[in-house]
Amino acid sequence: MANFTRVEGKDKGRIELYAISTCVWCKKARNLLDERGVEYFYIYVDLLESEENSKIKEDIKKWNPLCSFPTLIFDGERCVVGFDEGKILKELG
Repeated sequence: MANFTRVEGKDKGRIELYAISTCVWCKKARNLLDERGVEYFYIYVDLLESEENSKIKEDIKKWNPLCSFPTLIFDGERCVVGFDEGKILKELG
């Protein structure tokens, strides 16, 4: 299991953010989650070691075949690809 970083906040279910450390859209996604004060878990895929990086990308491709970033997974059931503020806010309720 990859080592996600936990950000404390209101419980809105398990929110996982797969991101690239230098990606502006990934930063916007994090900022939106921070502004909403929700708990989430994120991982910077580009900072992982090669083997773990490959494994995580295979996991992401189950949700997002293009493996683009950011990719957000809500409760292991729903996915939002890219920074789509409307879709992310809808998932947050």
